[in-house]
Amino acid sequence: MSSTSAASQLSASSKRTTLIASLGGALEYYDFIIYGVFAAEIARTIFPSSSPLVSLMSAFGVFAVGYIARPVGGIVLSHFGDRFGRRRVFILSMLGMSGATLGMGFVPSFSDWGLAAPILMVLLRLLQGFCLGGELPGAITYVAEVAAKRASFASGFVFFCVMGGVVLATVLSLLIQAFLPGATYGWRIPFWIGGVLGLVGFWVRLSLEESPEFQRVRKLTSSSPFLELMRTHPRQVLIGVGLVASTGAFNGLLFAYMPAYLKTVLGVAPGAAVVAQNMALIVHTFALLATAWIGSYVPPRRLMLTGTLLFALFSVAWYSAIVSSSADPRLPLIVAGLVAGLFNGTFAYLIADLFPTRIRFTGVALVLNIGMSVFGGVAPLVATSLIRATGQLYAPGWFLASAAVLGVIASLFVKRYDGHICGDAHGADGAISQSEQAIGSAIR
Repeated sequence: MSSTSAASQLSASSKRTTLIASLGGALEYYDFIIYGVFAAEIARTIFPSSSPLVSLMSAFGVFAVGYIARPVGGIVLSHFGDRFGRRRVFILSMLGMSGATLGMGFVPSFSDWGLAAPILMVLLRLLQGFCLGGELPGAITYVAEVAAKRASFASGFVFFCVMGGVVLATVLSLLIQAFLPGATYGWRIPFWIGGVLGLVGFWVRLSLEESPEFQRVRKLTSSSPFLELMRTHPRQVLIGVGLVASTGAFNGLLFAYMPAYLKTVLGVAPGAAVVAQNMALIVHTFALLATAWIGSYVPPRRLMLTGTLLFALFSVAWYSAIVSSSADPRLPLIVAGLVAGLFNGTFAYLIADLFPTRIRFTGVALVLNIGMSVFGGVAPLVATSLIRATGQLYAPGWFLASAAVLGVIASLFVKRYDGHICGDAHGADGAISQSEQAIGSAIR
């Protein structure tokens, strides 16, 4: 392979479409994650309780609701994405997500509306999760097909931009802590910003063209992508969920849970907690981008195996280090962010490469949303419950280690079932492969 970087080998058109698709994913993930970043503030406003821990658990319960809606949204939206095209799903998911986020910023407090306030927050969170269920899988599928020969880097770039959205959310948290420390409405500002930026993203996405790989197999699209996926690729689904487990658990704990954990459980000063998380996120963001680039030269499954193995062995020690460094938790968070780049920079490509073009969107959506929901959405709730049940402040490390073990196992089986992205790519004449023709004819 040439020594030229993966990014520079992308065509100008591929760079543009990859960037637009990735930035859209960043905006939508920002919309989704700010709830977790401001969970402590939302808990006091929408879910008040005499016990701060119980109030926080209620808020995180609603956080998990958004993840529960993701698999449903993924199945529905990916069905249309595999049948009628990726572009339409991109546009509709962005519009729905932006509206829900903007609405969450205007939900009245419990003192004003009573039970109607948390009910409305739950409904809007469900809409967020439903839309995100098709958004991120669609972005991964789209860029993997637009830049098939550099799919490892392009898929990793999607998640690099997603992390950029998370960093933006935490930076806003830092600014609000600094300039509006006593304002009860401070947590609402990021929701308003996210809603407006999402509407801008919706307008930008209107310029996207359909994926060339989807155009190539348009005549062979499946009438029931989900049923075909479960009938023909059940092993790949299980492997894919295992590959996402580590990412889901780590992201759920670092992005959504860590701010509240540091401030509420460990008693870290709010400003110090946000600074520590931001430093870890920035390091992690560039670590996963570097991993995605390396994945163009080193098999991504090996990078995945290395990262998950390290977390399987040292997650409990990592959380113990956070507890013992509660006065200044930056170092253990930064080290974890650096190592986690090994699996967060490779999982997107690996799951996309498990499925052929005609059902790729559905496959990616199913494994990504199950993995993120089971291991990411419940991570804050499980972590808080583990601490309450065991009395051990480092107990969340056991949950993260368990998810990493699944990642290790899944990475050992990837080689048997991958190779679909470049394997599906058409030749110079743009002809559909004989194997795809046979599959299409048999199923039809």
